[in-house]
Amino acid sequence: MNLDRAVFAMAGVFILVSVLLAVTVSTWWLLLTAFVGLNLLQSSITGFCPAALVFRRFGLTSGCAFR
Repeated sequence: MNLDRAVFAMAGVFILVSVLLAVTVSTWWLLLTAFVGLNLLQSSITGFCPAALVFRRFGLTSGCAFR
């Protein structure tokens, strides 16, 4: 698994968990979904992703999206 796939997988998990929590607990959990979406948008524009820094420290090799 490379860095790009790990970031996208983590984003997908966070979105699915937040939607599940919004349905079962409170709709305020949709703010987490919005936060993940904004981070994905920001990283697509700038090429910088905070999660990529964390995954890089775990030794994942870089893909083509995050350098």
